[in-house]
Amino acid sequence: MYLKKIPGPRAVTLPDGSIMTRADLPPPETRRWVASRKSAVVKGVMHALITQSEALERYALSEEEFREWVFAISEHGEEALKATAVQKFRQS
Repeated sequence: MYLKKIPGPRAVTLPDGSIMTRADLPPPETRRWVASRKSAVVKGVMHALITQSEALERYALSEEEFREWVFAISEHGEEALKATAVQKFRQS
């Protein structure tokens, strides 16, 4: 079996002991961003599965949008990434 050579690790161990692989990341053509997909991208970057620049390019995200996802998770948890929770967690 041939594995395509990629930069960086193929899998990382998360703090909860679970293993995250590149297969757990959303596909590059993702256009509908639900909370679980956003969270997977943020976890992938935070745990060095992919670089931030790779994520921005792969998913056509702006730095600002990605920073908002990171901020939402760090301040309020994964729940804050849901579209229905925007008003609840938005700063005044």
